[in-house]
Amino acid sequence: MKAWTKDALCLGTFLWLIGYLASLVLFFTPFAEMMGWVLTAVFTPVTIAITWWWFRQRHLPLIYFVKVGIVWVVIAVVLDYLFIVLLFQTAYYSTHVFLYYALTFLIPVGIGLSLNRARE
Repeated sequence: MKAWTKDALCLGTFLWLIGYLASLVLFFTPFAEMMGWVLTAVFTPVTIAITWWWFRQRHLPLIYFVKVGIVWVVIAVVLDYLFIVLLFQTAYYSTHVFLYYALTFLIPVGIGLSLNRARE
């Protein structure tokens, strides 16, 4: 259970937090209008790299990665709602947000598929 908590809750929250902090910085720049797309372009490869590095030495079934992806999406949706929608009272949901949620699920699943295939 300890590894599961670190993988799902801690890493998921950490990844959300670095994106959130970057969005606060970008909000005060000329890129504020397209901040979601900038964050997606920058943090998708970062998230892939961190996720691969985090799981690279472990042999886990694909279902583990699916569950991690589900938890990461729940974390993202809940924290986005609390710390963006409610806190800033903003209309937040648009195409880039739904892409971000999809990637949040697909990245750990894709990493799991990749690592499991490499071990076969």
